[in-house]
Amino acid sequence: MSPTLVYTHDACLNHQPGPGHPESPERLKTVLRTLRAPEFAALEWRDAPLGTLEQVELVHSRDFIDEVAEIAPKQGYMPLDAGDTVMSPGSWEAVMRCVGAACAGVDAVLNGDARNVFCATRPCGHHAEPSRAMGFCIFNQAAIAAAYAYEVHKLERVAVVDFDVHHGNGTQAAFFHRPELFYASSHQSPLYPGTGAASETGVAHNIVNVPLPTGCDSALFRLRISAEMLPAVRDFNPELIIISAGFDAHRLDPLAGLGLDDDDFHWVTRELVKIADETCGGHVVSILEGGYSMEGLANGTRAHVRALMGARD
Repeated sequence: MSPTLVYTHDACLNHQPGPGHPESPERLKTVLRTLRAPEFAALEWRDAPLGTLEQVELVHSRDFIDEVAEIAPKQGYMPLDAGDTVMSPGSWEAVMRCVGAACAGVDAVLNGDARNVFCATRPCGHHAEPSRAMGFCIFNQAAIAAAYAYEVHKLERVAVVDFDVHHGNGTQAAFFHRPELFYASSHQSPLYPGTGAASETGVAHNIVNVPLPTGCDSALFRLRISAEMLPAVRDFNPELIIISAGFDAHRLDPLAGLGLDDDDFHWVTRELVKIADETCGGHVVSILEGGYSMEGLANGTRAHVRALMGARD
């Protein structure tokens, strides 16, 4: 068994939302350069397969999927919302590779091929609601992976934990009325998309939101996560943990205002791995979300994946 697999695909570089867009191919190039360093020689790499429409339908409505497929341009750009979420000719394959990576990651950990997985894919997914693309996100691969684990692998409790600086409104919307699926998010508030109040708890208290004030530093982040998020994840007793791994809470990020550093991403990842060790044989599937400072993204990814691999600091 490989301890940590990485799923990625060159097609994810072909999603081009337009010049000057923050969610650029350079983000993924930065992540891949980081993970090709000698310290990550033990990683095992696999090509992300194409996802299937049946997998996407585990979360998204068929009408919405058909709409996205029809909008996908042969040339130029096509917006899916007010302009944040834009498709190019390479976007359909890119997002289907995202879905395929997430579901293949679930298969890998549950079939014993790996202890954990990191999906180095783009575009991001956690803002995509069941019938709406938004916030740079087309399909919600983290939510799809959780539903896939429940429907295909017959798990009874699957948790998604999200430390992206923005609240994953799409994952919350997909899980709100599904007590078998748990969503926990730490995020800056107020900030886009404006959801994620602590009072939003789901049909069975299966939603846990930890809104953080602008300027939140390491000490406050760790205090709130330790007191509010981690006990709730542990109490849910998940059979699989999926991480929406955004690195835009890094103090260097230009689109937000939290003050986290590299060690915070290592710390929160290690804490989640500890819970996975206690509840589900260490099974974790991590999926890249946001991060728009190339330095912050590289350093956050390095810290996160080192923790997945078992590095102590």
